[in-house]
Amino acid sequence: MFNFAGAFKFSMDKYNDKQIEIIQVAEKLFALDGFDGTSVRVIASQANVNVAMISYYFGSKERLLESIVLFRINGLRLQLENLVAEDLSPIEKMDKIIEYYIQQVLSNMSIHQIIQNEFTNKKRDFNLHAFTEVKKSNLALIKHIITEGQLQGVFKESVNAELITPMIIGPIIYFKLNKLFYKDLLTISSDADYDFYIKSEFTIHLQKTIKALLLHEN
Repeated sequence: MFNFAGAFKFSMDKYNDKQIEIIQVAEKLFALDGFDGTSVRVIASQANVNVAMISYYFGSKERLLESIVLFRINGLRLQLENLVAEDLSPIEKMDKIIEYYIQQVLSNMSIHQIIQNEFTNKKRDFNLHAFTEVKKSNLALIKHIITEGQLQGVFKESVNAELITPMIIGPIIYFKLNKLFYKDLLTISSDADYDFYIKSEFTIHLQKTIKALLLHEN
């Protein structure tokens, strides 16, 4: 099995340009053709490298997939770490968190498709330890902000912090996956306009919804 300590350290380090290019190419192919439908040879060809280089950097196709996920979710962790230290109120920080998650989905929808399709497949020989640890780290940072709000008397004591993240991510992914339906329903003509709607109207609506869960009633 993949070594967790090594994987987690690797995810924290800066990738070189060629590694990032391989990750980006593989991410698109895995999302489009699936893990089984994508060969290392095809990844190498589209990334303009040889198979040996992919093996050198990542070891195997399974380890490459793990690296893709860690690469993407680690960026959010760094954003959350910086947010915790910012001089903002807890509710302003929660608004920022929603903006971060929306931006992550809009920029990296393929990684969510990969996680859904591949990481839930029990037949796969994936080590999810590093992935789980980063998710736990992200949750801990969000819980820190919620606790800060509770200590200030702004947020309800009854808030279940563990359920806030799925209540943020779920609607975003659902709205994105059902783009054709909502474009027609909302008479939005282009994909660019749809993404703009998500960044504006949808974001405001989701922020209000999460605030209603967090804040004391007046």
